[in-house]
Parts: sequence; structure tokens; C-alpha cells
Amino acid sequence: MRIALIGYGKMGKAIEKIAIERGHVISFCIGTANKSSLSTITTENTDIAIECSTPSTVVQHIAYCFSQNIPIVVGTTGWYEHLETIKKQATSTNQSILYATNFSIGVHLFFKIAKYAASLLEEYKTSYTPTIHEVHHTQKKDAPSGTAITLANKILEHNSVFEDWTDLGNSTDKLCITSERTENIPGTHTLSFNSGIDTISLSHVANNREGFAYGAVQAAEWLVGRKGVFSIEEMIDTI
Repeated sequence: MRIALIGYGKMGKAIEKIAIERGHVISFCIGTANKSSLSTITTENTDIAIECSTPSTVVQHIAYCFSQNIPIVVGTTGWYEHLETIKKQATSTNQSILYATNFSIGVHLFFKIAKYAASLLEEYKTSYTPTIHEVHHTQKKDAPSGTAITLANKILEHNSVFEDWTDLGNSTDKLCITSERTENIPGTHTLSFNSGIDTISLSHVANNREGFAYGAVQAAEWLVGRKGVFSIEEMIDTI
């Protein structure tokens, strides 16, 4: 499979390594130094694109791939205010896109465990208050992370006290997310249920970027030959 990497920072390079190890060919590596080369990606030289650039450029990259009938896997976060528009474009033009706030299989197992914990603690909702804390490297552009937002939304499905989340500090009516940026932290997410007596915590700690890269390549392998808009959960449920 010929893969175009759109975004060639640390994550793009990790994806490149995994893709080559799995027998694929990297047709393009598009970074800030050669961003004009995006216009040379076509179905004649590329089977699928993996997008891992920045929130400010991802939508135009998706639009370009749609214009060339190239399936695209999107790992960039911080652009979801455009998601419904992108979904409509993909559906109306018969394009293929798979998006995720996090491509780590371990993170999605963490989501399932967190949802189960939230459902158990719903019975004690007046005693235990959920909070989320996320830590990432200083190069991450968006905060809170897309993974933290996804986690919050899954907890809200099983919590009748809160209707929404916030990252603006302490709140009595919203689930609070706090963010921290520290050098060389691939990603840590901690969900805590806090009471006056004790605290119950669940954490996912990424030791490196390999889990994210592997999941992104696996998503590209899965998406080729499919049409439509897909989430990572749909892929995981079929493998």
C-alpha cells in the first residue's frame, strides 16, 4: 500500500517507521518545508493518506484528499467544530475518512473500562465527583486533548449530575478537565472519582508514540476499499 504522510513531525516519523515495517511504501512525506508538494499527491501515486499535521491545516488537507478521491485517516485533533461539515462532504461525494482523537488500542480499552467505572459509580453520584487530568508534550497545539474530551463525553453518558465538561476551572455543574504541558510526555490521561473520604483513579500512560503510530497504520489498512465516514471504534469492533 502506498501511503502519503501529511504532517511529518515526531508522530509522522513514527508512523513512517511502522508502515515500512509492515511492508508499505511511503509515497510522500509532507511537512512545513515542502507543503506545496501536497498538490502532487494523486491516486496514480498514492492509495491512502494519513494526516497528522496541525488543527489549523487539517481541514484543507482533508478537502484536498477528497478532491483527489484519496481515502484519509486523520489523527490530528482540535478541528472537530468542522466535523459535521466534513461528514456531509464525505457522504455527498462518496469519499472515505476515518478519524480518531487517539489511535492507541490501549486508550480505547481504557475508554471501555472508564465507562464501566462511571456506570458503577452512578449509584454514588452525590458522593464521588469525576475529574480528568491530561498531560502531553509541549508541542501539542490543542488543550484539552481530544482524548480527554472523548473520555469526558463517555463519562457524561453515565453521569446524571453533569451535562457537559469544562476546562475553565472548578465547576459544580460541569465535569472538569485540567491540562498540563511537559517536555517529552507522549500522553497521560487520568480519570479520578473524588469524595471526601477517598479517591478512585484510572490512568492510561503512553510510554512512547508507537501505540499511536501502529493504530494509525492499522486504520489505513482497514479503510482502503471502504467508503464512508468511520470512527476508530468501528474499526476496533471489526478486528
